[in-house]
Amino acid sequence: MSTPVTRLAHPRVAVVGLGYVGLPTALSFTDIGAEVIGFDVSESRLTAIKAKRVDLLARDQTRLAAALDSHRLNLTTEPSTLAHAETVLICVPTPVDAHLTPDLAALSSACAAVVEHAQRGQTVVLTSTTYPGCTADLLVRPLQARGLQVGHDIFVAFSPERIDPGVDDHAPDRTPRVVGGVTAECARRAARFLEPTAGSLHMVSSPEAAEMTKLVENTFRAVNIALANEFADAAREVEIDVMEVISAAATKPYGFMPFYPGAGVGGHCIPCDPHYLLWQLRSRRTSSPVVETAMAAIAERPRDVVGRARDVLADAGHRLRGARVLVLGVAYKPGVADVRESPALAIIDMLAAEGADVAFADPYVETLQTPSTGTLFHQSNIAEQQWDLVVVHTIHPGEDNSWLANQPTVLDTTYRVGALAEHVTL
Repeated sequence: MSTPVTRLAHPRVAVVGLGYVGLPTALSFTDIGAEVIGFDVSESRLTAIKAKRVDLLARDQTRLAAALDSHRLNLTTEPSTLAHAETVLICVPTPVDAHLTPDLAALSSACAAVVEHAQRGQTVVLTSTTYPGCTADLLVRPLQARGLQVGHDIFVAFSPERIDPGVDDHAPDRTPRVVGGVTAECARRAARFLEPTAGSLHMVSSPEAAEMTKLVENTFRAVNIALANEFADAAREVEIDVMEVISAAATKPYGFMPFYPGAGVGGHCIPCDPHYLLWQLRSRRTSSPVVETAMAAIAERPRDVVGRARDVLADAGHRLRGARVLVLGVAYKPGVADVRESPALAIIDMLAAEGADVAFADPYVETLQTPSTGTLFHQSNIAEQQWDLVVVHTIHPGEDNSWLANQPTVLDTTYRVGALAEHVTL
């Protein structure tokens, strides 16, 4: 029989998963005086957090040091500690596999641990991006099978994370948050718990509506990025600067939102989230042709970059095989060390597979691996070398890239190295 959770003067919160979402989330609760149980299955991740060797905004590094010093953040790999929390927040990754099928292993395991150690009176909030109905499948029904009545004995809600790594202006405590509870009381308790750490709350009628909200947000971005890439290719064909066109279109105060072309998309959201919707629709024998086409185009974008590199080198009198190629910036976005789903990985791998001598430089990333290259190490003396081709993938804040003017051939996939236009092939 479950026992009631003891109410504390300072609330005790458990955060399950301490990655790019979970760790900043845990810190937002230590900031308001909560005692946080930080649970993660990875000992190495916890060791890195204790040593403060983690990729965080500067303000979060300060918050982490304070949380560890004050013992408000208690790190553990022991799932039984979840039973001691008033509220449990699940923040584990939800990637896709090589076949673009949702990989629910981490989420299923995390939810199973939460269910196993659930106590009467707890509030459980799932934040990991997933398919509509997942909260019911992995939490509600298993909790009920344990004899816990959701909405009476225990309280369950879905509130999708909104964390933009590396962007201080989008800090969670300044960002609105969507909440959908299984019952009205579930929603009320989840809102009371989340309100101090969010810019504002927007309540929806159910976990399913909140789950679909997250998929709409990132599918919208995926479709529009695919469209921006398509316009970039079209603009090149008719010799028009696509960035000039997008900037002009963005002056319209209604009916337009600027999206920008690039080498593809990376991170934990856009390359993955729409596939959760497509996977669920396929199981119901329903299609979503606009989303399917956009995701296929995004997946092909790194291959397009390699094709363009081949053409640019040919125009300069070089073959791709044997060419010295530098990929500048491999993180999936500026200002972070995150290479998850980064298009740079596929670009490097395909260049190497075609015989290019590939290196990379990124002040945020020490090493990376691809099937064709094995382990590569960050090149620190790039300006002193002559490269047959520099592929500009990510420009980090504060970088001085004036040395690109001395390189014979530069392929700018960011469309932002305009000051060196006479040396850059778009």
